[in-house]
Amino acid sequence: ENQKLSERQNIEKKKYENKLEEYYNKYKFENDRNENTIQIMDNQLVTTIALSILISAALGSGMMAGLFCAFSNFVMRALSRLPPTRAISAMQSINEVIVRPAFLIVFLGTSVACALAFGLGWEHLSKNTLAYVAAGGAIYALGGIAVTIAFNVPLNNRLAAVDPESEEGTKMWQVYLTKWTRWNNIRSIATIVSTILLLLAVLHAKGSA
Repeated sequence: ENQKLSERQNIEKKKYENKLEEYYNKYKFENDRNENTIQIMDNQLVTTIALSILISAALGSGMMAGLFCAFSNFVMRALSRLPPTRAISAMQSINEVIVRPAFLIVFLGTSVACALAFGLGWEHLSKNTLAYVAAGGAIYALGGIAVTIAFNVPLNNRLAAVDPESEEGTKMWQVYLTKWTRWNNIRSIATIVSTILLLLAVLHAKGSA
């Protein structure tokens, strides 16, 4: 009788252990599945944020390309037809008015957006997408921002210092008109190229999402 009782207890114990193991495995499976779901959702969220920033960068680059092209093709040509005194006054006024928060946010923010999109997308976007982002961001930073700071802004400062009615102003205007427009053409081409590259990045990102 003692032996039978012992065997029965062992059987019950075994059943209990099996049940505990079954509950544990079920809990572990559910826990792993929840963790995987959370991880997938996190990845999707980061990808969505990176893509949104990338679209913003493409739009910003496109806006700057439009602005630069407008100056090269319309504004500077129109000013070149005016008497130097009027052209200088008009350009001085434009240079004062254009430096506003809205312009600076788009002008500088586009480069920041490229860097953010690249950083956030490092583990979530395809290599082709990242290559387009890096190329577009680099061209925008060099051809758009660096050229502006190194060449266009110093010319603007020199023009701002002259008297539109003076002979010095007239001479400066001829130099300004040629050099400023030349560097602006480079900015136009650079931002057009960066916009195309960033749009290709958006298309690749959407295709691989």
